[in-house]
Amino acid sequence: MACSRSPSQCDPAPLPPAPPAGRWPLPLSRRRREMSSSKEQRSAVFVILLALITILILYSSNSANEVFHYGSLRGRTRRPNLKKWSLSDGFTPILGNKTLPSRCHQCVIVTSSSHLLGTKLGPDIERAECTIRMNDAPTTGYSADVGNKTTFRVVAHSSVFRVLRRPQEFVNRTPETVFIFWGPPKKMQKPQGSLVRVIQRAGLAFPNVEAYAVSPARMQQFDDLFRGETGKDREKSHSWLSTGWFTMVIAVELCDHVHVYGMVPPDYCSQRPRLQRMPYHYYEPKGPDECVTYIQNEHSRKGNHHRFITEKRVFSSWARLYGITFSHPSWT
Repeated sequence: MACSRSPSQCDPAPLPPAPPAGRWPLPLSRRRREMSSSKEQRSAVFVILLALITILILYSSNSANEVFHYGSLRGRTRRPNLKKWSLSDGFTPILGNKTLPSRCHQCVIVTSSSHLLGTKLGPDIERAECTIRMNDAPTTGYSADVGNKTTFRVVAHSSVFRVLRRPQEFVNRTPETVFIFWGPPKKMQKPQGSLVRVIQRAGLAFPNVEAYAVSPARMQQFDDLFRGETGKDREKSHSWLSTGWFTMVIAVELCDHVHVYGMVPPDYCSQRPRLQRMPYHYYEPKGPDECVTYIQNEHSRKGNHHRFITEKRVFSSWARLYGITFSHPSWT
């Protein structure tokens, strides 16, 4: 039949170009599958990149306040011998122009732990050659369990006023006591209103009392020791060294053998029955629970905290090295 339109309109429609030799057009279903697979791959790459970016952001924001984890550096750094630390360089006399007394053969550290209540350890503690106590832990009313004898009392800067306000307890009761005060140099020795001057003024009423302050150089040594033992910089990890840390190191310096009463092992709180409650201090029966105190301080991200559990791990590693034993509870 003849075409009634123009010749160009009557020409047959051109065929699509043929595929290259040896290739045939893919079926529609296969092309859809390949397109879908390509989209999934791109999505997976995007998710991975997003996850990596998120991790980097979280790390950078939390690195300064990370949860404290103990990582011993033993084997990678050379451990100092605490018994060779110089006593004359480490302690500055506050009351009395003397040097810290020479070494004791056998020392006991009486902690402030409520584990000592009911132990009747008083007579054993009284027989010790040298007895070391901490901060404002009293003996009045508790002597049956903790004794009275106090050769050395290690006092934190935060406990100075609590000790000075009770001379009847901490000076008159045991006049032979040698006080060792520790604290940041800016608090202990600042020009105006320093704690050293406060202690000196209070000491005027007790001319026979001996008192020393941990020197700034020795304070730095304590920090360096903490970093070497734990792998953590004290300031960057927002940690405060505890009075127990200072007391243990001082005891190792002063004593040939050290026996510690009342200190729990580092894994104690992970094994203690949950319903059991133990006051943190033997003289504060309604005070905070010891394990709550330990765990909160160990894992806190913000602020400055004592790393009690980490310190106990370090003490455990020192036990054989420095002749330290623990009892009530017993552990090594």
